[in-house]
Amino acid sequence: MRHKNSGRKLGRNPSHRKALLCNMAKALLSNGRITTTEAKAKTLRGVVEPLITFALKNDLHARRQAYKVLGDHKLVKYLFDEVGPLFKGGGGGYTRVVKLAYPRKGDAAPLAIIELTRKPGEEAAAPEAKKSKKTVEAKVVPASAPEKKAPEAEKQPEAVAVEPASEAAPNAEDGEAKA
Repeated sequence: MRHKNSGRKLGRNPSHRKALLCNMAKALLSNGRITTTEAKAKTLRGVVEPLITFALKNDLHARRQAYKVLGDHKLVKYLFDEVGPLFKGGGGGYTRVVKLAYPRKGDAAPLAIIELTRKPGEEAAAPEAKKSKKTVEAKVVPASAPEKKAPEAEKQPEAVAVEPASEAAPNAEDGEAKA
């Protein structure tokens, strides 16, 4: 019995499992998304999310820890320079696992897609969307303020407009002609 032994074995010995997860982490970081079995995707989350947390720390020790897992200096540089800044201010949830509707042919294993929640190309698009929302909110606030002042403004022009209304039209024509 496996009492208190957590984690998935994935049908592999420890060294093979470690190599599998390291290779899948490399593929996920370089491609942004991969399709695999559901169990492997859920296990891979536990490898990739700490790597992104290291990228948020962005110090020498964190780079060395990431290199222990990835084993590639170019990929570590990409992780710290490109992927890490995307997730600043976030409290986790750097990956998402989406279950696919169809099983794998052959053994009918349930498939899933694991992907990063933000991608380097989407970084510029996200702040623009936030800015447009702020401008919409800014337009709503001034529009509501004149509505409160509008009843007072309507009362004054009505009183003024009633008295000189009959005289205003001939005077305006005369005033235009005289000028």
